[in-house]
Amino acid sequence: MKASAGYQIVTLNEFIINRQEEHPEAKGDLSRLLHHIGVAAKIVNKKINKAGLVDILGEAGEVNVQGEEVKKLDVFANDHFMAAVKASGEVCAIASEENQEIVTFNDGLSRDGHYVFCMDPLDGSSNIEVNVSVGTIFSIYRRISPAGERAHVSDFLQSGHRQVAAGYVIYGSSTMMVYTTGNGVDGFTLDPGIGEFCLSHPRIRTPDDGRIYSINEGNYVHFPMGVKRYIKYCQEIDPESHRPYTSRYIGSLVSDFHRNLLMGGIFIYPETQSAPKGKLRLIYECNPIAYVAEQAGGMASNGTTRTMDIVPSDLHQRVPFYVGSSRMVDKVHDFLREFP
Repeated sequence: MKASAGYQIVTLNEFIINRQEEHPEAKGDLSRLLHHIGVAAKIVNKKINKAGLVDILGEAGEVNVQGEEVKKLDVFANDHFMAAVKASGEVCAIASEENQEIVTFNDGLSRDGHYVFCMDPLDGSSNIEVNVSVGTIFSIYRRISPAGERAHVSDFLQSGHRQVAAGYVIYGSSTMMVYTTGNGVDGFTLDPGIGEFCLSHPRIRTPDDGRIYSINEGNYVHFPMGVKRYIKYCQEIDPESHRPYTSRYIGSLVSDFHRNLLMGGIFIYPETQSAPKGKLRLIYECNPIAYVAEQAGGMASNGTTRTMDIVPSDLHQRVPFYVGSSRMVDKVHDFLREFP
């Protein structure tokens, strides 16, 4: 990425510092944490770009708490994000898709850390061996346990509207970090020439409507009737409403959501007969994506309830997920109500 005449490159660190200056009451703790997330993203990006040249592809010989085969890159991403977050000194505990229980930090500054960190270290990792985009999803909450004491799982069982920051990194043809702290959504593209994330998508706003629907139609026979009817609606010919819509499904939440965020669309992962509670995890997948979606003007729900209003009851709780352009989410709600 090169600066054109009159265009000033703003790096992620500069952006974070400038935002901190807008809030004199800020102490810099969240800024330090965001900086360390950016560092971890660059390390993971480098390893992913070399994945076909080194012994990092394939299974790690483990099964995670979700019952899924763990990829070597999953382990690498999990370890490096965990190390970076710990090094910030601002986090007292981490919840990860790859760990059964929370990981607490009980030494030095970390035990007094104000935040807990949730992450899916490598979303869509099954795609890595066929060179399809993958991503990292993260979320930050203020702890509710007393500072100086050992963090508790209750620190993570907070509704999504209590997030102080959330975002994702997408490792694709270019690598981007997109995040929000509750004051809009901004995107940063990694410039490999200088090794820095640079502001490329300021103040992202998702279109109110779109023409893309993203769902694994291979599971059609197992979908709720309201979802089946909505898919048929998307496929109908209606020039006035610009239908039929386009079906686009990558199989990586980050990749599908990122496209729809920029272009307008809806991502759907409903409950099915084999997954009656849905498949995606509320705490470290749905809540952070929902926060970004809402801050960009979109919507997210489980089909009946706003995603960020759901109070988690379990660290790895799964929920149905409908997220994207507000009018498209409203429309699928109509079908779910009409065909319960």
